Amino acid sequence: MTNTYASTYTDVLIIGSGGAGLTLALKLADLYRVTILSKLTTDESNTRYAQGGISAVFDDSDSIDSHIQDTLKTGEGLCDPDIVTLTVKQGRESIDWLINQGVSFTHDTDHGSDSPRLHLNREGGHTHRRIVHAADATGQSVISTLIERAQEHANITLLEHYNAIDLVTVKSRQFPKGQVTGAYALDSQNNTVIPISARVVVLATGGANKVYLYTSNPDIATGDGLSLAWRAGCRIANMEFMQFHPTCLYHPDARSFLISEAIRGEGAKLLLPNGDPFMHLFDQREELAPRDIVARAIDHQIKKYGIDFVYLDISHKSPAFIKRHFPNIYQQCLKFNIDITTQKIPVVPAAHYTCGGIVTDSTSKTDISGLYAIGEVACTGLHGANRMASNSLLECFVFANQAAESILRELPNKTIPKTIPPWDESQVAKSNEEVVIAHNWDEIRRVMWDYVGIVRSDKRLSRAHERINLLKAEIHEYYSDFTITSDLLELRNLVIVAELIILSAQQRKESRGLHYNQDYPEQDNRTPPQNTILSPKHYASAFIKND
Repeated sequence: MTNTYASTYTDVLIIGSGGAGLTLALKLADLYRVTILSKLTTDESNTRYAQGGISAVFDDSDSIDSHIQDTLKTGEGLCDPDIVTLTVKQGRESIDWLINQGVSFTHDTDHGSDSPRLHLNREGGHTHRRIVHAADATGQSVISTLIERAQEHANITLLEHYNAIDLVTVKSRQFPKGQVTGAYALDSQNNTVIPISARVVVLATGGANKVYLYTSNPDIATGDGLSLAWRAGCRIANMEFMQFHPTCLYHPDARSFLISEAIRGEGAKLLLPNGDPFMHLFDQREELAPRDIVARAIDHQIKKYGIDFVYLDISHKSPAFIKRHFPNIYQQCLKFNIDITTQKIPVVPAAHYTCGGIVTDSTSKTDISGLYAIGEVACTGLHGANRMASNSLLECFVFANQAAESILRELPNKTIPKTIPPWDESQVAKSNEEVVIAHNWDEIRRVMWDYVGIVRSDKRLSRAHERINLLKAEIHEYYSDFTITSDLLELRNLVIVAELIILSAQQRKESRGLHYNQDYPEQDNRTPPQNTILSPKHYASAFIKND
């Protein structure tokens, strides 16, 4: 049995410690108490693994309008133009804020200026160089700096190894859709459940790509925030648009290591094992085409020729250039005896980014009063049917700022919530067959990879839905009978995410952006494109405990 603590209190509870969550905390903490829950250690987040950078307009030849148009084009008709404009216009401001926090971005020293400019990379979908970066480990630089600032602030409490179980909401005449009053959290190190009361709760949990067998994401990316919001009654949008990064390192000992798109931005070529290039067969932009096109092209070649991978080659550049621009990738590949200054890099596509998510407005509010969602977990309208490279970190900082402004306006008028009741697990026992969790976890990821991956069909989606429904019932029964663990919570969330992806994919009877269905290979342009929005009231939502 787990132990329970009496309810603790905070002004703002942020679930997730990535770039979005930490940014928001720092923007609120001068006035309010902020508690951040991190499922593992504070520095383990999707942000940490972001290599490429942050898109923002700095070059004199570039423009806000150009960045907007590139984003709209990549989003295949489903971006919200107002949200795109709002986001892009805050690009320079976001970079300046990060620099003020202490982030050391790479500067262009080639011109010998006493005040060197920021070095700008170019990535797929962008018509200009506008990727501000810290070598090829931007996320690591950003997250380490923000953690330092957060640790220094007296009003910020960082709780590591805390896994959110469920949100607590109450409905009333004033709030018919519900008002959030806090959450239950599992302290996985001490096997303790803590009720946390909060005036505002913010979901900043990142994406959900561990739902797939092959992914660039860390193990924490199990869609926790999506599932928390869905069980609480929030709408979820565009989950069929799961982005597969075209180039992850293919090596038996390499675990989810991403080869940044910036390498292709600097002239790297994709090649078949015999050395032939192939991207010109699929898009006139070749290696700089958006990620969905490049990923499908690689997937097509792998299946056509029965090969396990293709190559990415940047060895035509000088060793000094490669080591200066891509030091992290160079060192990581060298660990696997691949010298990218002289050798080609074996690569395969892998699940990378969740473009859909919790429906939010321009201030990051969800359907539930007092509940916000920021970062990858939210569907803001920025990405549409396909995310353009390096717009994701920008979205984190922009919408953390949007949420901060909204919270600062509204918190003075919010009352202190009632104490949350203790967690009740009087009807459960400790499991003696936890192998079930590992088996179900593996089966979900294989089903999703085989049937709901880069290329889909109606038959594949139907098969996946049937199997996921069976797994959902098994997991619900297990969850109802046994004491919770962090692994069980992740599995419970993962199967919900899998179903949301499948339901969304089944509703879209066309191919658009990241969603490609062999039965509907073309876009349906007879009517304006629509977002796919799922509402919990239209679907049976199990797994609610201590409601």
